[in-house]
Amino acid sequence: MRDEPARAATAIEVADFRQAYGDFEAVRGVSFTVRRGEVFALLGTNGAGKTTTMESLLGFARPRAGSVRVLGLDPAKDGRALRPRIGVMLQEGGFLGDLTVGETVRLWRGMAADAGRSSMAGTLEMVGLATKERTRVRQLSGGQRRRLDLALAVLAEPEVLFLDEPSTGMDPEARRGTWQIIHDLRAAGVTVLLTTHYLEEAEKLADRLAIMHQGRITTSGTVDEVVTPAGDQIHFRLALPPAGLRERLREGLPFLDGTAATTAHSGDGTRVTYALPASPEAGRAHAALRPLLDWADKHELTLERLEVCRGTLEDVFLRVVEEGR
Repeated sequence: MRDEPARAATAIEVADFRQAYGDFEAVRGVSFTVRRGEVFALLGTNGAGKTTTMESLLGFARPRAGSVRVLGLDPAKDGRALRPRIGVMLQEGGFLGDLTVGETVRLWRGMAADAGRSSMAGTLEMVGLATKERTRVRQLSGGQRRRLDLALAVLAEPEVLFLDEPSTGMDPEARRGTWQIIHDLRAAGVTVLLTTHYLEEAEKLADRLAIMHQGRITTSGTVDEVVTPAGDQIHFRLALPPAGLRERLREGLPFLDGTAATTAHSGDGTRVTYALPASPEAGRAHAALRPLLDWADKHELTLERLEVCRGTLEDVFLRVVEEGR
């Protein structure tokens, strides 16, 4: 039997979950847990199964096989007990366009089983819509509608918050404001499960994440655990066009730790990148810089805009897609 404290610390549990539409198996044996008070990002390509997984967690569909639990409850069977404890922000809000923002919030408060202690003014202020209370919903921009979606999702002060593409359509300022709201909710102990196509969003927000492809989870863990296999990268610019580069460097660019450079012409110069393979050695990129700098001194070259960075979540995501073809 599982340890009860461990069970109490788990907000969401998905075990060998499978879902199908006719003969098409959309989700093929997915398992993951989300601990209380953490932000978990579920990433994947279009059609990977993210929305299907979230729909079952919300009780919209029963699993074809396996199980899903939210706060220890079966969403499909225990919806009445579960709904007051969760908040949901779907991709489409289904607003009534002729209602004002304020009327929409009041209507939602009236239908909520427990509207919590949050005032309408405070909630609209939190999502940056304080000046839009009397504006009709149809007059809002796409990003403002997403912020109204978020306001309704947190109005009842949920224990678990489901966010499906929360910052779609937002400008950079609004997106960062939404990230701060999610940070604050996490700090207050709210568990957040989000899906997103903005990989930077997942890197900024998620304590842990999983990448889905073709109905399966291909990799999961903390951002560091997922990104580390992508290795480190070294970038710099040489103020030489391709022809000048070939003439000046007849032997070509050096290998760094067995890795060849890739180049891209940019203006009157050449952008050079080394993608070092993954290594448990934390100083691998640092060690690779020494022969590179010696080589540059020997050829009297300046490595402009030299930078060393780790691989990115985008690198991992693209590798997952490529390997899944």
